[in-house]
Amino acid sequence: MKPKTGNYQENIHLADFEAAYRKKLIQNSSVADYGRESESLGGQWNFCIDQYDTCLRAKWFEEKDADEDGRPYPLDYSFDDWETIRVPSCWNTEMEKLFLYEGTIIYTRTFSYSNRGEGRVFLKFGGANYQAAVFVNKMYMGMHLGGSTPFCVEVTGVLKEENRILIAVNNTRRRTNVPCDNTDWFNYGGIYRSVTLLRLPPTFIRNLKIGLVPDGGLCKISAEMIVDGASDGKAELSIPELGVKAGIDIKNGRGATIINAKPELWSTDNPKLYDVKATFGSDTLTDRVGFREIRVDGQDIKLNGKSIFLKGISAHEESVLNGKSVTEAEIRENIKLAKEMNCNFMRLAHYPHSEEAARIADEMGMLLWEEIPVYWAIEFGNPDVYRDAENQLTELIARDYNRASVIIWSVGNENEDTDERLSFMGSLTEKARELDPARLITAACLVDLHELVIDDRLVEYVDIIGINEYYGWYEPDFSRLPRIFINSSPQKPVVISEFGADAKAGFHGASDEMFTEEFQLDVYERQIETLAQIPCVRGISPWILFEFRCPRRAHFMQNYYNRKGLLSTDKTQKKLAFYAMKEFYSKM
Repeated sequence: MKPKTGNYQENIHLADFEAAYRKKLIQNSSVADYGRESESLGGQWNFCIDQYDTCLRAKWFEEKDADEDGRPYPLDYSFDDWETIRVPSCWNTEMEKLFLYEGTIIYTRTFSYSNRGEGRVFLKFGGANYQAAVFVNKMYMGMHLGGSTPFCVEVTGVLKEENRILIAVNNTRRRTNVPCDNTDWFNYGGIYRSVTLLRLPPTFIRNLKIGLVPDGGLCKISAEMIVDGASDGKAELSIPELGVKAGIDIKNGRGATIINAKPELWSTDNPKLYDVKATFGSDTLTDRVGFREIRVDGQDIKLNGKSIFLKGISAHEESVLNGKSVTEAEIRENIKLAKEMNCNFMRLAHYPHSEEAARIADEMGMLLWEEIPVYWAIEFGNPDVYRDAENQLTELIARDYNRASVIIWSVGNENEDTDERLSFMGSLTEKARELDPARLITAACLVDLHELVIDDRLVEYVDIIGINEYYGWYEPDFSRLPRIFINSSPQKPVVISEFGADAKAGFHGASDEMFTEEFQLDVYERQIETLAQIPCVRGISPWILFEFRCPRRAHFMQNYYNRKGLLSTDKTQKKLAFYAMKEFYSKM
């Protein structure tokens, strides 16, 4: 390597300044925390727009204010004098000047800490979009990639009585991100889910995976436990309402058991949940779990052994006021509106939504499709991109494995069928099955528009064939839709994961006038009539529950919103097509 010249200064001359930070990636780091005591670090944080990434380049986090001889340096930052922003939140919805900002923002705050007898301490971040570099007390803790899955940082031995946390959050769209630089939704930024402090014993239960054994018997419960620390010993699992009290031998941090039990099965009509308690040494972990089985039988989908039609709707994680930082009340409102439309199923697109969404769906009785944002034109030949995607999938499955509502993992959306894509997404399906053999795998695929046939090689890898089609809108010749199924003979169930048309809420006119509610209604009525006659179609999730922000939607009727929602942006107006789906689903 060519030696540095005497006038080389790293903070201004090093082009690839991120490389050193990316050597310490935070991956698959989550700690199960439901039922544990935690301390919120939410509230007002100081922040600074760092458009040139000066914090990482010049290492502000080191807080060097003088040279070795004590001579003071001029500083380009003053952490505690910066303006403040709410955490959690999306910066776009907090300040007008940040609405369209893409880049880095530095978040910082101080907090007090005193040990209460715990042996280990972690910081948990529910979600920060997209890249988050974490520093605590001048120490670099690591970088997390992926804006929608949780991650944890261990700060045992790092914390003092008074502490500074600093996070460089960057939402820049990049070809090497998952999703990449071209999407069809708004690019929110910020620490938009909760930040909490967890106090744990030296050896603790990192994760518990529990559910019915998928053998059709509906009378065996499988439990797996991961223990972190000096981890050989005996764990105990109890489900008091079922009279279950079982031991689990832990070797090298892992243990598993199968328990004979006959739980009351969870379903959309009867969302029964049980209190589950796991204990190892001085650590206790609790959860609320429903037991159900989901499987495919030929072209049929069966819940608890009974055929089910997925009466669904797609939804983004967004609200007018809060962007992606949705509240519990907003999540409940979305599920309530879907139920009002007689839905039993929701596709949570196009990235992992809040973990509260699946817990609330467990409680309210709503089946879910969850997915990672392998969206459109990912760099399928890039091994670093694959590792990012696989880590997001791993973190999502670890987070929501115990959620009865989640029946489908999706590994992508609307991708071209190339050899590199087949290898990439085929490997993701294999990873999903390795981590969770009890759920169904899918991807939202595109049909061959030239041959009018379902001809995607990924079909061989999935349990359910997801199909996005927009006949009546992007494909005006509606007669082509039934021909696709005449030309195809899928041996697996098909879920129409998207169809729809834009309509401005309250804009009325003729059924052939685009952007009217009547035009959208006509598309829905023709779609319903056609799809209802196709036996292999075992579910539908039209696009989409409510209108959402999207910079690529520049028609004056859209005004930077995707208007395909069956509800208006604020969800106060129901369009005509909402009632058409409600009636259709009532008869299923």
